[in-house]
Amino acid sequence: MFVQQLINGFALGCTYSLLALGYTLIFGVLKILNIAHGDVFMVGAVIAANLILFAQANFLIALIGSMIGTMIVGIMIERLTIRPLKSEGRPLLPLPPLITTLGAVWVLQELVIKIVGAQVQPFPSLYQEKNFNFGSFAVSSSQLIIIGVSFFLMFCLHVVVAKTKWGKGMRAVAENAKTACLLGINVNGTILITFAVASALAGAAGLLVGLSYRAFSPFMGVEIGLKGFAIIVFGGMGNIWGAMVGGLILGMVEILSVGYLASSFRDAFAFGLMILILLLKPTGLFGSH
Repeated sequence: MFVQQLINGFALGCTYSLLALGYTLIFGVLKILNIAHGDVFMVGAVIAANLILFAQANFLIALIGSMIGTMIVGIMIERLTIRPLKSEGRPLLPLPPLITTLGAVWVLQELVIKIVGAQVQPFPSLYQEKNFNFGSFAVSSSQLIIIGVSFFLMFCLHVVVAKTKWGKGMRAVAENAKTACLLGINVNGTILITFAVASALAGAAGLLVGLSYRAFSPFMGVEIGLKGFAIIVFGGMGNIWGAMVGGLILGMVEILSVGYLASSFRDAFAFGLMILILLLKPTGLFGSH
């Protein structure tokens, strides 16, 4: 029973990690919170569901489509709500982006409501679900796909950030935007790429959560977005490894609280653990960057 709950929590935590990585990338580079990131995740689920329903897309096409669609949405958010607030020679203050990205939340929600309605809708099935039994526990095909895709995308992100020119640009801008500009790095271009990558990860998470919960709605991004924010605080603001590990821990804690306590304790227990960690270590488990 305990091992089964850990597996269920691990699969859920993988989707949380993908979402939290987007938050932490943007915070690491700009030192701001993109409040609309949770709704970018929601848009990813909606795009994937419609591709499956109306274009008969398979999993790979739905994944690529949702990532490209949310990448475009993320670029639009950066161009319309973040870049106009920047001025030469002045740092970007944290409060105005909070307000403008909050406005983007309502815009995205209203657009999706106009297109698909406000009700919770079933997420279309992509394949026949199978369970693989290993003694006292079982792993479903959906869980294998969620874990495999999540770790593949996290590995790709690590390679991009650590090994590529774009990743080095992100790290330089995160360290000091003025110095990076003097060194010839296109700061605005780097910020745009950061939003694109973060939003693509959110789109992938939207598809995976849709597969896991078999449902989607225009309001699903609010709760998940809050959890993504909690994860980056829990793991360390701007810390990529903190977002990865924090998401996995939160997922497992949630499922264990449901299995051994009650479903009503699911969020309270998880956020209570986050508060405890922050009281003991205010910079998060892995420290802030």
